[in-house]
This record gives sequence, C-alpha cells and structure tokens, in this order.
Amino acid sequence: MSETVHRDARIPEAMAGQRFDQVAAEIFADFSRERLKGWIKSGDLTLDGARAKPKDKIYGGEQLVLTAVVEDELRFEPQAIDLDIVHEDAAVLVINKPGGLVVHPAAGNPDGTLLNAVLHHCPALASVPRAGIVHRLDKDTTGLMVVAKTLAAQTQLVEQLQARSVSREYDAIVTGVVTSGGRIEAPIGRHPKDRKRQAVTASGKPAVTHYRVTERFRNHTHVRCKLETGRTHQIRVHMAHQRFPLIGDSLYGGRLKLPPGADDDLKDLLRGFPRQALHARKLAFIHPESGQRLEFRAALPDDMLMLLDYLRDDHETMR
Repeated sequence: MSETVHRDARIPEAMAGQRFDQVAAEIFADFSRERLKGWIKSGDLTLDGARAKPKDKIYGGEQLVLTAVVEDELRFEPQAIDLDIVHEDAAVLVINKPGGLVVHPAAGNPDGTLLNAVLHHCPALASVPRAGIVHRLDKDTTGLMVVAKTLAAQTQLVEQLQARSVSREYDAIVTGVVTSGGRIEAPIGRHPKDRKRQAVTASGKPAVTHYRVTERFRNHTHVRCKLETGRTHQIRVHMAHQRFPLIGDSLYGGRLKLPPGADDDLKDLLRGFPRQALHARKLAFIHPESGQRLEFRAALPDDMLMLLDYLRDDHETMR
C-alpha cells in the first residue's frame, strides 16, 4: 500500500541561515531526514514553488510545499514484543515504555524495537511514516509515549509538538541537593568531539526545561521536569549542565559521588544502577480526531521506587 501526502508550511524567520534539508527535517519531523532529502532532490518538496538543493541557504519566510507518495514501511519486520498499552482508540496508541527498549531501528539495533512491536500490534501502521511514532524516549528512559495510528493523526500530533502544546513531564533522580525549582534555557546541539553526546552549545537549537523539587535527600534530589522543547537527551544534558546529573547516566553523569557514611546496600545500588533515573510520568495532548484534551500518567517503575526508598532511609538514618 502507499499514500499520497500533501503538506505546506511557511518557514519561520528564526530559521534564517540554516540549510534547506535541516529546516525541512524540523518542520516535517514525522519524516526521516533521508526521506526528506530524497524528496528535495526529486522535486516533491519545493521551496517557494521551485526546486532547490538540500544544502541551499534559507532566508526565512519561504513557503514549503510537499506532495509525495509514502510507501509502506515494509522493510521493518513486525515482531511479537509485549507492550504496556495505557490507551488505544482508532487514532492513537499510548504506551508505557519499559527501560531497555529502543524506539526505532538504527545501526546496532536493526530490530527488537518499539517500532517492530507496534507493527505487530497494528499492521496498518505499515502505511504510516515511522509506524506512527511522533516522538521518542531514550532506550533506558521509561514512561509514556503516543503513537499515531493514521497519517492524519500523525500530522496533527506533530503540529502539536511543534506548537509546544503537548505536555510532557518527567520524574528524575539527580546527584546533588537542588535547593529550588527553576527554568533552564540553554541551546542543545551535537557535542563538538563526541557524536554520541549532546551538549549545551551556542550553535545548538533552542531548548527549555522547567524543573521543581519533589523530595530532597542528603546528596540527591527527586525532581519533576517539564519539557517546553524536545531536544535529544534534553533533560539529561540540561540537568548535567546545572551540575545535577541524573543517577545512572553513563553519558552525562560524570564521576560517581557516594553519600559519606552511607551503608553498603545504598553504595552498591548507586554504583550498579543500570540506567539514567528518568521516567516520563505524564503526557497530555489534544486528541487528533475528537479535539478532547487527554491526559495520562504512569507510575514510577520499580527500580526508581527502590532507589527512592534507599535514599529516604539513608536521609532519615543520618539526620
């Protein structure tokens, strides 16, 4: 099966100076960069009504028009992988993702992903770009994600993400004692020396994270983070930038710091915590068909609950 899509959008003035393919990837984020680049080269994606090259410079205010045929995602194999489905209807699927599950196939993870799982659960998603996935969670981050079951629903949800009207809130357990909540506004882009990492950099894209304190311990804090933007590794990068890295974060956590006088059980737990202590706890959006605002919550997973219990016991014992 295949489907013809038609999209048009005006490029914001703030994107002036970027490449055509970079701008297209941000505006039409539900399609892969490679697919968009191919449509630019074929003339299916035009700039002010004319063909252009992927590397052409954008001045801001131009009109993008996309008319292209979307082929089925048949190269991805449906696989019977258990899903924790929080909500499902004809337009959307809300999933509570476990830790260790990659969202989309890529180098090093060709299958066994959330995408393979949703294709098995709903074969019709083969005709929707990226099998309906509109946003991602890191492999080791747990919690709520929404998947669109139709192309129209995907388009609508992507527009909500771009308009920053999708509400996403996370639980995080960080190293250090956070004294109060705040707002982090710091651009995020690729790390200049390590392509696996992101970093706060002047050349990065705008990124805003709001956070508040839920519970303080002797050397750690349970915080709630709310995303205003959705950059790769945003909470992990922003909290590390504030010198409050997430427990268990192998990329951004830095040197392990153990509470002085802590018992061996807590020390072992902190040394061996297998992932970044991050959980997508709340997700809210406007249903793409009914127009109703939906809100979902997912309880903390067992590993984070246990970590909080140990930190709480240590805090009480050492008072």
